[in-house]
Amino acid sequence: MHSSYHAWRPLLLLLIATASQLSLSEKITSLPGQPQVSFEQHSGYIEVGDNVSSKYRGLFYYFVEAEMDPASKPLVLWLNGGPGCSSLGVGAFSENGPFRPSGQNLVRNEYSWNKEANMLYLETPAGVGFSYSMDTSYYDNVDDKMTAKDNLVFLQRWLEKFPQYKGRDLYIAGESYAGHYIPQLAQLMVEYNQKQKIFNLKGLALGNPVLEFATDFNSRAEYFWSHGLISDSTYKLFTSVCNYSRYVGEYYSDSLSPICSRVMSQVTRETSRFVDKYDVTLDVCISSVLSQSLVISPKQVGERIDVCVEDETINYLNRKDVQNALHAELNGVAKWGVCSSVLNYDFLNLRNPTITIVGSLIKSGIRVLVYSGDQDSVIPLTGSRTLVHNLANKIGLKASVPYRVWFEGKQVGGWTQVYGDMLSFATIRGASHEAPFS
Repeated sequence: MHSSYHAWRPLLLLLIATASQLSLSEKITSLPGQPQVSFEQHSGYIEVGDNVSSKYRGLFYYFVEAEMDPASKPLVLWLNGGPGCSSLGVGAFSENGPFRPSGQNLVRNEYSWNKEANMLYLETPAGVGFSYSMDTSYYDNVDDKMTAKDNLVFLQRWLEKFPQYKGRDLYIAGESYAGHYIPQLAQLMVEYNQKQKIFNLKGLALGNPVLEFATDFNSRAEYFWSHGLISDSTYKLFTSVCNYSRYVGEYYSDSLSPICSRVMSQVTRETSRFVDKYDVTLDVCISSVLSQSLVISPKQVGERIDVCVEDETINYLNRKDVQNALHAELNGVAKWGVCSSVLNYDFLNLRNPTITIVGSLIKSGIRVLVYSGDQDSVIPLTGSRTLVHNLANKIGLKASVPYRVWFEGKQVGGWTQVYGDMLSFATIRGASHEAPFS
């Protein structure tokens, strides 16, 4: 036995060293231009496809430990929407991550969420950002169910790679089309836990989310009108002749009717392309960060999306030294982009309501916060508030905190209401469609 151990000892040491090197290879030593920090960062790929090289799908993640005492802090998975837009470029480097690009360097984000949590950013589905599929036919018709399944596999395998986070309080947060991604992923997690509990899912935070097609989209007309962006006569057309849900449905079914085309042309002329629909207070220059949700605001007749060409996030993430530091690869694309140029997502999934899934998740004990930046005309707060109120009534939750203001320091931060200590709605005063960006 003793001699046998000595014979195997070199191989055991090699295996240990290899496993250790695998973990270290995904640890980020330092990002180019990064200020010195004490918390750890990791990034890399988790395989979610079949164990066949031609079917390989690698989802790219960026993980940031909490600034202080990460062992006691929860884990938050952040997902951006689109569908097809990057949680790395939008969420991590433009909204709530620890750094924001500035010229050739990174500067600290004083509002980073890693002050309170361990943050995990996932580029999903394959074809978004640095995530990719070896079988490019995968990109041809991706839908919500495929995305949810891959996201579930990602989380399972990520927790195997970082076992210290198994059993940790877990929250999922995101915005826009993540109103589809998050509830459907959470539903699969709850179902999986019934067989083998590995996810300690505590709550969801949904920012300006797409939850129910007609209510969310048709609240846009009232928002435009109440903010002086369209005339009384156009408001009447926009609500009685061709509302926005009808327009979007026709647009993505390749069946745009002449009447809807005329109505939307009139809406576009009056609202003007010089106003950012994602934040009606912003000036002309529409950042590519704010163009992440093009699916829920399809290109209208005569409208051209104005994207600021000097977007610092795009420039930073396309630097080779940055990609090397992130252990990232470009596969099948010439450059990294905020939103995918190869993904053909089934946009008609928009019609599938996820608000009912949110209700079932609450019944299973998962808390849900729906929050709205109040300057967003794309998914206005009025639609989200209506959906939350109706859901509370449907599942029998009474208001436990009445509608009231909440404060940030000595200033009003917005308004909030809580139902049964399980479902909350909040507005964020002065915030856009991407509230943390504001």
